[in-house]
Amino acid sequence: MTRSYLDIATTPSVAAAQERLDSRAHNAESAERRVFTRFGAEEAAFIAARDSFYIATVSETGWPYIQHRGGPSGFLKVLGEKTLGLADFSGNRQYLTLGNLAASDKASLFLMDYLHQARMKLFVRARAVDLADDPDLAERLATPGYRARIERGFIFELEALDWNCRQHIVKRLTLPEVTGVVATLQERIAALEAENTALRGVSVPPRADL
Repeated sequence: MTRSYLDIATTPSVAAAQERLDSRAHNAESAERRVFTRFGAEEAAFIAARDSFYIATVSETGWPYIQHRGGPSGFLKVLGEKTLGLADFSGNRQYLTLGNLAASDKASLFLMDYLHQARMKLFVRARAVDLADDPDLAERLATPGYRARIERGFIFELEALDWNCRQHIVKRLTLPEVTGVVATLQERIAALEAENTALRGVSVPPRADL
């Protein structure tokens, strides 16, 4: 049975809260209408442009844990219409996400585009893989030119995704985005300066009396 993101997220206690606050009918309609269960062209392009995302897992004691993952744009790979792959770069060696996934493979990913005020959220089944046992996968997950030690791979199998409301997303630019905007402005300024220089060199004939 195909389920939407809201179908999965709406537990009995969530439904009770919606009933109490008179939003149950609206959310049920949204769940029926907004069913995304694979990565289309729009989703793939959005994921390929990201240089960071957040992953949430739950510990055996019931506590949620959210981890930031970052790297060059495209470090989170679309491997298929329902599959993502990630090279796990060496970090602080706490292994909280890795340990949580050993107990439960359920995870949530949250991807942000602050510049365009867009966000995508995913429910996935996650598993760690030893890339030494799969050289082809290791090659697909690699990010050429990025100097980081890879400890393992993660595979995320999509259960459902949704695009969140853009309301209240404050616009922010990364350094590469700022550099791109400034470069465009500099090109425009240079073109205007060249135009002004050319115009100053043009002799304008006097108007003939009519």
